[in-house]
Amino acid sequence: MNYRTVVMYTEIGSFVTCVVGWILVCSTLPMEYWTFSEVASTVITTDHFHSNLWKDCTTDSTGMVDCKEFPTLLGLQPYIHLCRVLIILSILLGLFGAILALVGMKCTKLGGSEVANARVTFVAGINYLTSGLCSIFAYSLYGYKVVVEFFDPNYYAQKFELGAALYFGWSGSVLLITGGLIYSIFGGKEGFHLSSTTKEQLTYSAYDTRSSEARVPNKQATKHPSSLRPQIESKTSGHNSRVKGYKKNDYV
Repeated sequence: MNYRTVVMYTEIGSFVTCVVGWILVCSTLPMEYWTFSEVASTVITTDHFHSNLWKDCTTDSTGMVDCKEFPTLLGLQPYIHLCRVLIILSILLGLFGAILALVGMKCTKLGGSEVANARVTFVAGINYLTSGLCSIFAYSLYGYKVVVEFFDPNYYAQKFELGAALYFGWSGSVLLITGGLIYSIFGGKEGFHLSSTTKEQLTYSAYDTRSSEARVPNKQATKHPSSLRPQIESKTSGHNSRVKGYKKNDYV
């Protein structure tokens, strides 16, 4: 198995990894269980409170779910807005990364040369890597706020725990970062290394061409065309005859 085949299968594995991670990140956006809290008011009645980036929900013991969106946009805490922006940005970057990866992968044959495809793959890896970093920062920030409020003794409001959506999001972010790193390493190594090697070969070939062109006129400069040889020989013979006809005593 040659190097190109190994890279091709590695790209396929990285693409599957990144797509699975991207799907996990997308699935957390509509999930209601970013945070979870269970309050037992009586032995019979038990209420479950859960929320996400968009709304708060309540589930009673009968299974009835009542959700209410956040009443105000400007009244929300700043980290909620930041998490929203980062998750949406992560999804968009992952989508662009998938498109670029399909163009630049060796098994698709949609791009141009090997160097161009490798560079497209490198850009796809950067998109996936940035997508994973944005999402993992958003989930970590949201989880940090939940943990801080849970262990704060001076916080008397309803305390929540980490929901299932955060674990899905962390898993998807790790997959995105892993696949993006592999894409970036292989794409950058192959694209920029092949580019530098090609430039060196072109430089050497251009230098050899200039050297050969500089040597050819020097060799041809000593050779006269056949059409000019009789004229040169006649001029040379006439000059020699004039030199031979000159006598010193004729002018003394």
